[in-house]
Amino acid sequence: MAESNFVDYVKIYCRSGKGGRGSSHFRREKYIPKGGPDGGDGGRGGHVYLRGNRNYWTLLHLKYERHIMATNGEGGGAKRSFGKDGEDRVIEVPCGTVVYDADTGEFICDVTEDGQQVMLLKGGRGGLGNCHFKTSTNQAPRYAQPGEPAQERMVILQLKLLADVGLVGFPNAGKSTLLSVVSAAKPKIANYPFTTLEPNLGIVSYRDNRSFVMADIPGIIEGASEGKGLGLRFLRHIERNSLLLFMVPADADDIKKEYEILLGELVKYNPDLQDKSRVLAITKSDMLDEELIEALSEDLPEGVPHVFISSVTGMGITELKDLLWKELNKETFHEVERIVHKNIDVSALPLDDDDFVIPLDEDDPDDDEEYEEYEDWDDEEDEDTSK
Repeated sequence: MAESNFVDYVKIYCRSGKGGRGSSHFRREKYIPKGGPDGGDGGRGGHVYLRGNRNYWTLLHLKYERHIMATNGEGGGAKRSFGKDGEDRVIEVPCGTVVYDADTGEFICDVTEDGQQVMLLKGGRGGLGNCHFKTSTNQAPRYAQPGEPAQERMVILQLKLLADVGLVGFPNAGKSTLLSVVSAAKPKIANYPFTTLEPNLGIVSYRDNRSFVMADIPGIIEGASEGKGLGLRFLRHIERNSLLLFMVPADADDIKKEYEILLGELVKYNPDLQDKSRVLAITKSDMLDEELIEALSEDLPEGVPHVFISSVTGMGITELKDLLWKELNKETFHEVERIVHKNIDVSALPLDDDDFVIPLDEDDPDDDEEYEEYEDWDDEEDEDTSK
């Protein structure tokens, strides 16, 4: 992973801005020594937003910006002058980003569309100036409200790739080879397990200038849902894929058993994956003759469309594209929006030395005061007693 720029997991600290305090000012003008209260309201603190951006495909830009903080609102002033609102912070994320609370693992939100904006933290409301508290029996209120405190939160951002077809298979099943043949993607291909260490996307061209997106994830092994191999880290990318293409090599001892093991690992990870459309591709079929193909076809899983392919010779590639396109355009097609995101177990996540929390400012008296009273109202100087 050292040479890769693909980052699909990051933990960041976010803090909104606190509201500015209201002003406790009294009007001072020539010949008007006691003009009454005219303190203005404080400005609101800045909000923290998440916004989907289709130009991003990874969370790399947030790996080196772990602390996102909006600015505080300014305090109110004399002559009922309102304080300036704090500046909002917008976190640009790729489409398909899911947000969890880093302390509890609770699901917060899901950003799936370009331009979709979600408020992650709300800025503190500004305090009211003393002009709001004047009454017929209290014509000179000597107090104003402090601003509301800021909100802070440590969140986990996980990217789940948005693709039409997801490749599922054991290591060395031919997933990367197929992706390199049907698209312009250039994944790493070698004759050893776990060659693919990160998801790869490719655009597959189809007839009449049509196309669909195919995603290749690292190989899954038995026990991946429990953390074995690399499957647990990348299984979340399968949740976004509209159609699952299971790939089992023709030289496997039992094609049906391997298919059931792969499906079982996906269901253990997220039971909703069982409802997705599935296609089975038997790879490396160039070594088979017609009799063997007929014999193997009798023992394949029932109810799952299948095709025998060979990425090296091109056998069955056209038929595979036709089958995938047909399944993608079914009326009873599985919708990505139906996926229910479950809370995560934060205790099982790897620790990162860079993940730490910056505390709120401790030198601001507004944090502990509800109201503050001010004396010397008879002072003839033009001053803001809240300073």
